[in-house]
Amino acid sequence: MEVAEPITLTVGGASRTDLRTALRSHGVLLNAHAETLLDHEAFDARDTVELTIVERSVGELGLGDGGNLPQVFAAAREQGLWLCPPDTGPYLRLAMRSQPNAPDSVLSAGRSPAGSIKVAAAPLSEDVEFPKGYYLRVVDGVQWLRGYRCDDEYRFSAEDRFAFTLPPAS
Repeated sequence: MEVAEPITLTVGGASRTDLRTALRSHGVLLNAHAETLLDHEAFDARDTVELTIVERSVGELGLGDGGNLPQVFAAAREQGLWLCPPDTGPYLRLAMRSQPNAPDSVLSAGRSPAGSIKVAAAPLSEDVEFPKGYYLRVVDGVQWLRGYRCDDEYRFSAEDRFAFTLPPAS
């Protein structure tokens, strides 16, 4: 798959209510895990920060046989990529209006969904029952912001895609 062009994105500055309103007004649907994440204090209004978001597959990070979340994040760091702030998901979903439709319409199958882009951010809780982060997906023309759960044993495939941020230019 071709590497997507970087996206410049402003993250922060909006309240949870503002984010929910903006997502709803753009027709973005959320699952229960996305709502749980949005309720976390990491989504308290804060100063804005400008990020450059890049997308990479697990294979492009050098993990041709896939890897678990800590391995994916470590491989990204080795390539100079940074994790996104935990509140990046809703802002990226709002900015990324042209994501291709997923190749299938399965919403939950106990595996990483086809056509999804996971937002690489440090988990907000060590509890395996708490969602680890967001993923963006378009299913049957509908944009989704969904939360996902996994433990450190779950292996992402080489084709799974993540969004990271580039370090700020100095």
